[in-house]
Order: sequence, then structure tokens, then C-alpha cells
Amino acid sequence: MKSHSLTLALLLATAAAHAQTTAPVDRQARVWAASCAACHGTTGQSVGGIPPIGRNADAIYRALLEFKNNQRPAATVMHQHTKGYTDDELKRIAAVFGATK
Repeated sequence: MKSHSLTLALLLATAAAHAQTTAPVDRQARVWAASCAACHGTTGQSVGGIPPIGRNADAIYRALLEFKNNQRPAATVMHQHTKGYTDDELKRIAAVFGATK
């Protein structure tokens, strides 16, 4: 019985250590980012001629802000999509795609 208790204690300690070193999942940002999949695919790759998202999070965030601030006038609907989010929400969405390989 002692060996089972020791094994359980080691498993719990390992799980706790893993939980502390693993980055938390921003579930809300993943929900927001899911709407991007209709045009950009689930991995941010091109779908039907739509430009791919695939960049680092900072570049994606800058692009989203440019859409939001009408600094990319050739955009079709991106300026409308981005205006529905705060700058912080856009940063969180960019982080989701920046973490996608």
C-alpha cells in the first residue's frame, strides 16, 4: 500500500510541475480565432486565394491593427472584422496563430 501512495504522490508532483511550466491555453482567444478559419483555414494557411496568416504573433498583431486603423485600404472585409475587437483581443488572437505551426 505504501508503494501505491508513493507512486501517487510522485505522479501528482510531476503533474503539478508540468502544469506550472506549460503555458495556459487562452480558450477565449481560440474561440475568436476560430472565426478566421472560414477564410484562412484552421492553421492560418491560404484558402481559395485568401492570403495566409502564417507569421509570428507580433507581425500578425501589427497587421490586425493596420486593418483596424484603415492603414490597409485594399482589404476587403478585414477592416470590418478587426473593428469588432479591442487591441488586447487582437493581440490574443495573434498569439493563437503565432503559436500555430
